[in-house]
Amino acid sequence: MSNGIWKWALAGGLAVLLGIAAGTLSLRPHGVAITSGTLLGTPRPIDEFTLQSASGTPFTRADLGGHWTVVFAGFTFCPDVCPTTLTELKAVKAQLGDSADAIRFLFLSVDPERDTPEKIGQYLRFFDPGFTGATGDAASLDKLGANLGFVYAKVPGATPESYTIDHSTALILIDPQARVAGYLTPPFKPDAMAADLKAIVAAAP
Repeated sequence: MSNGIWKWALAGGLAVLLGIAAGTLSLRPHGVAITSGTLLGTPRPIDEFTLQSASGTPFTRADLGGHWTVVFAGFTFCPDVCPTTLTELKAVKAQLGDSADAIRFLFLSVDPERDTPEKIGQYLRFFDPGFTGATGDAASLDKLGANLGFVYAKVPGATPESYTIDHSTALILIDPQARVAGYLTPPFKPDAMAADLKAIVAAAP
């Protein structure tokens, strides 16, 4: 993808986040104010989808129900942002205390050409065996990205196999009703993120 197209896609993703922020600063649900990002005044429904989990089984919208989920879109060949973010999420999880059982962490690979379910599983075990992983074909990922609010673009390398992927770095917060509840935005501070997530879980009905 050319730089011009990628910049357009990135601008679109940022516009989504800015629009959310502008429209919801005074509408945070349950009176919760967070410092790590923005909560939507009205959670956004997620359309049905089918991906493949790291264990090889189908991963659908139903798997997001019944608990809070923090979603990070990335890829296992990522040299910096992805391992750094997953390390930070590991630190967040360690600080959740009694809220840990109510929150899951989902790594969504946007590189289905190289990231097989097995590879995703091996990658996540390096950070935390409790993290969930999933991926899908390009059409499914594109549709889900438009729904959740993340963007990504393949960037060619010196050889066909050495490409990289530019992708959104914001984390997507999904509520127990499988709806987009908000976004956590970098720079990530594990202490603050853990405090925000505990407050969100505590305030939920």
